[in-house]
Amino acid sequence: MRISEVMSTDVCVVAPDTTLREAAGLMASHDVGSLPVGEGDRLVGFLTDRDIVLRAVAGGHGPEVAVRQVMSPDVKYCFEDDDIDDVAANMAALEMRRLPVVDRDKRLVGIVSLANFAHSRDPAASQELLRGVARPH
Repeated sequence: MRISEVMSTDVCVVAPDTTLREAAGLMASHDVGSLPVGEGDRLVGFLTDRDIVLRAVAGGHGPEVAVRQVMSPDVKYCFEDDDIDDVAANMAALEMRRLPVVDRDKRLVGIVSLANFAHSRDPAASQELLRGVARPH
């Protein structure tokens, strides 16, 4: 099974100059915990609700600070034609709950998350990912 068969394709992207207030509002209205950050047609970062809490709020930044100041610029991703078991293993090793999905031109085409794996027809991939991201610290 390929990632394209389980990924979410309705993805909201924010620009690096978007304020955290706007980004958090988008997260709330779309009921998501992360947003890809795009500039032009390229993925330049990834913003999670955890980034907002740990890098912005805990760092003393207000809601008007730009996304680029707290986003993760080192974006991990997978390709839409990657095998679901391979992606699950990679996400588990990285302890990541969600991953942008790109085409072979590295253009964003979706997001794959723990929830996508849980609802897939591949219980082994789901279990592997869950064990990787749900490790006690």
